[in-house]
Order: sequence, then C-alpha cells, then structure tokens
Amino acid sequence: MKPALFVSDLHLAASRPATAAAFHAWARGPARDACAVYVLGDLFDEWIGDEQADDPFTREVVASLRGIADAGVPVAVMHGNRDFLLGERFARAAGARLLPERIVVDAGGVPTLLMHGDELCTDDADYQRYRAWIRDPRRQRRILALPWPVRRAFSAWLRRRSRNANRTKRDEIMDVNASAVAQALRDAGVARLVHGHTHRPATHALDVDGRRCERHVLPDWHDRAVWLEVDPSGARRRELAPRPAPGNRARVRRPRSGRPRPRCRPTPGSAIRRCPSPRGARAPSPRRSSAPREWRVSGCRRGSTTARPPSTG
Repeated sequence: MKPALFVSDLHLAASRPATAAAFHAWARGPARDACAVYVLGDLFDEWIGDEQADDPFTREVVASLRGIADAGVPVAVMHGNRDFLLGERFARAAGARLLPERIVVDAGGVPTLLMHGDELCTDDADYQRYRAWIRDPRRQRRILALPWPVRRAFSAWLRRRSRNANRTKRDEIMDVNASAVAQALRDAGVARLVHGHTHRPATHALDVDGRRCERHVLPDWHDRAVWLEVDPSGARRRELAPRPAPGNRARVRRPRSGRPRPRCRPTPGSAIRRCPSPRGARAPSPRRSSAPREWRVSGCRRGSTTARPPSTG
C-alpha cells in the first residue's frame, strides 16, 4: 500500500530558490508515488490573493502541484498563517482541494486529525486575537477587494508587526498548549494528530482520558524536502537532500595577464612611487604616504621587503 505524505511550512518564495528546487524535485519524485499528498499550511511564504498565481514563480509551483494530481495522486492544501487567502482559483489551477481548519482523514488505516497548528498556541493571547481578526470572512473579502499594491503594502506591514512582536515573546508561549492539544484530540475522537506551524519537528506520545495518543509535528523546509510518511506500518520522517548541479564550481578570478601581479616595494633610500604593472593589467592607484617628505625619493625595485628613512649621519 502506498503511503500518505504530509508536509507543512514550506514557505516557498522567489527569494528562496534552493527550497523551491527541493519542492520541485519532491513533486517529481516521492510525491507521485504516494496515495495522497497533504500540505498543512504555509505552502507559500505569503499569499495576498489568487492574482498571485499569474506570477512566474507561482506558476511553476502550481505546475508542480498539478503534475502530482495528473499522476493520479489526490492533493489537499490547508491554509496557514502566511497563506490564509488561498482561494478556489489557485485550487483549480493546481488540481488541489482546499481543506478546512480541522479535518479527520484515514492515514494508514488510522483516523488522523490534521491541523495547521497555530490555533493550538493558545498561550499566545495576542496572536490568537490577531488570528480571530484576520480569519474573519468579511474582513478577508474587504482585504481582497483592495488594489494589489495596497495589499502588498498591508502584507509587508503585517510581517514587520509579527517580527517585532516575536522578539519580545517568551519562547514557550509560541509552542502548542498541552490542554489545547488534548481537547482537539478529544473533540475529534481520534488518537493521532498531525500539524505544523511551530517549526519544532518531533513525535510526542501523550495520554488523553486514559487513551494512548500520538502527536506528529511537521518540520519546516530549509533548502531540502522533509515530510512525514504514513502507511499501515506506522509514521516515519523522510528527507530528500538536494543534489549539487553539475559543473557548479566557484569561479576563480585571475589577472587579465594570466599571471599574478608582482609586488613592488620601495628600497632603502627610495621613494614610494607607482610601480610598473604587468602587460595588460591596470596598476593600482598610489596611496598617499604618511611618511615625511624627505623619505620620498624616486626609485622602485621589485622583490625588496623593507623601507627605511635615509641616513642622517
């Protein structure tokens, strides 16, 4: 039986080409050999409307998702805290299904609750107030009605506000709350939870009302593909390391003449003066010396290593 694959927090953006390359490689390989692919939020680093699908970078991502779907693998995408404005136009182009905030699916024969995970961080009261404000459907319709440049400016302002707020927050309040996790499992009536958001990948065992449960936290992506693979034998974390491009070697800059430039230093009793440069190479500009004027006489010889003031005796 083919496994189900779960990913989250890819944060794809044109400014992160290595991560995008890892995604395309994953979409051409492991994702097409799955029974289903679930993206649990923050596929994109930002999404300010489905007009973004016209961007060349986004078109490549959408094409990779469509390639998975065309290979017969169902693709499902959940909203994250960065791409909560993903809409039906994007879903149709990608051949994907948009998921609600919470959903129970069958993964390897085990009912599994899927979430992005930010709603579990209930200790961060400021973020939860912001989340309730920005996820309001009427407010989202107003945002999408704004001109594109205004939306871009609004998104940039939200990012700056978030970064500034996170600098002063305690690290522990930005992780999930144990009671919120237990309540989510209790409400769904399942023993397995998969989520992302916190960027703290791990597998946690917990007890909820005397029932043994497990919580899988998905990793964020940094220049390589990482995902959770689930089949009847269990859940495992997988990774696809990037391959270096052939012939991708650092270029060594050489002088135009093809040979190193000679070093020219003043000899005792000579002045600091421009040295002749090799043929075809530009001589460096002379530097103003701080030595007394009487030290500066004409003359320059290659290979000398010291410079002394003229004898006064």
